Amino acid sequence: MAKRSTSIPSAPTDSGSEAEGAVPARAPLLVDLALQGGGSHGAFTWGVLDRLLEEEWLEIEAISGTSAGAMNAAVLVDGHAQGGAQGARAALERFWHTVSKGAAMSPFRRGPIDVLLNRWTLDHSPGYVAMDMMSRLFSPYDFPFGDTNPLRDILAQCVDFERLAASPIKLFITATNVRTGRGRVFRNADLSPDALLASACLPTMFQAVEIDGEAYWDGGYSGNPTMTPLMDECVSDDTIIVGINPVERAGTPRGARDILNRLNEVSFNAVLLKELRMIALLRKVADPGNAEVAHWAKMRVHLVRSDLLTDLGASSKLNAEWDFLTMLRDEGRRAAEAFLAEKGDRLGISSTLDIDQLLAGG
Repeated sequence: MAKRSTSIPSAPTDSGSEAEGAVPARAPLLVDLALQGGGSHGAFTWGVLDRLLEEEWLEIEAISGTSAGAMNAAVLVDGHAQGGAQGARAALERFWHTVSKGAAMSPFRRGPIDVLLNRWTLDHSPGYVAMDMMSRLFSPYDFPFGDTNPLRDILAQCVDFERLAASPIKLFITATNVRTGRGRVFRNADLSPDALLASACLPTMFQAVEIDGEAYWDGGYSGNPTMTPLMDECVSDDTIIVGINPVERAGTPRGARDILNRLNEVSFNAVLLKELRMIALLRKVADPGNAEVAHWAKMRVHLVRSDLLTDLGASSKLNAEWDFLTMLRDEGRRAAEAFLAEKGDRLGISSTLDIDQLLAGG
């Protein structure tokens, strides 16, 4: 069945009754959101969402999220179910503030020199260096606290999962099945603290999360985030991706940490790039008579990102200082503002991410 129009026409107005120079209200537009993971860099996504939620004409139909993107998605949808867009904005701020307070006694703190030089890296933090070395020699199963994730209590405090299950905004949260290597997509009714923790379970830091007899790791390995349900199960033709992990990075990494970081970026982007390439290919070869394929082919894809995230080191993804999180939030708001100013008028009309260029990639 073909998708219906996702732009809802405005009611006719008497132009003479409008104040001179006033900007007419924009017709509501259904959109989907695709939120990448990236530890505390997810506070950038918080800022993007905070700005987008100010636009009354943007109506969120569904959100696909992984890891930190899954947390942002669940918190936003729960807050929206309770108090609309303003409730969602308040819920996101409350969540990230709670994360920061929960990390107040964390050993992952910046060293004095980094604080003095206003650098956000944890590369010189004794706690981070010790954890980094231990993760290369030991497994989370070697320690009694390997199955303890401090986010569990925070999620229980910040998210009402019964309200989440009843929300009209669809949620698609991805975790990776350890046994099969495939992604599992959890929907509203399936969601629990365990499902969100599974989506953010880094295997070198935490023991796998068991759900229904299966073990799960971070969803970034199988979809960061997963695009398929946004195409197959939603009406909207516009998907806004909030990017955390750089697709391209200049130069060849030579340090051990830099090499590992780049490997993680490549693996965490791989499935998303494959899905976007499939959309680009379908645009060229889609049979208009095949409704399902035509849905994919006509998707309009948009991307909000920032070069600042490329400049931040991997260790800063564990930095939960409030000043750092609010800096990222402000950068997210700035990036979303720039996106709306430069490309917002193309939403509902055409893609602003040139995914056809992906076909030229080697």
